Amino acid sequence: MTFNLNLTINGTAQQIALDDPRVTLLDVLRERVGLTGTKKGCDRGQCGACTVLIDGQRMNACLALALSYDGAEITTIEGLAKGETLHPVQAAFVAHDGFQCGYCTPGQIMSAVGLIAEGEAGLDPERVREGMSGNLCRCAAYAGITEAVLEATREMSAQEGTSA
Repeated sequence: MTFNLNLTINGTAQQIALDDPRVTLLDVLRERVGLTGTKKGCDRGQCGACTVLIDGQRMNACLALALSYDGAEITTIEGLAKGETLHPVQAAFVAHDGFQCGYCTPGQIMSAVGLIAEGEAGLDPERVREGMSGNLCRCAAYAGITEAVLEATREMSAQEGTSA
């Protein structure tokens, strides 16, 4: 039996035929759509390397059965930049060395984008650390990650004319 999955991925409508209803969103993104920026880390929802936005909410793609999100809007790391212009969170990660090996970076950035959009980051480093606690970095670049999220929060709040 074939299942048709309709997703909007990074603004582009996609119809994907699945032979197995147990396929995860992570595997669809990486193996069917070719978006390999979303990383397969633990494949158990414990590391956050696979974090994407589903209808604007942070989600571990390795835990999301793809068919459960039929009709959803998915944003991956590949969908953040506008051409050559980095998203403010991406730019802040570069400015603050919010990565070392880089494996966790896409998930960290997607989680940060979601955290800021949720209004949960604020300008308190402790709130940022708590909000990002589901994303692990084996290189322990947490100080740079926290500073990057704080800077991006300030910049995005200034662009919107709001306070964090």
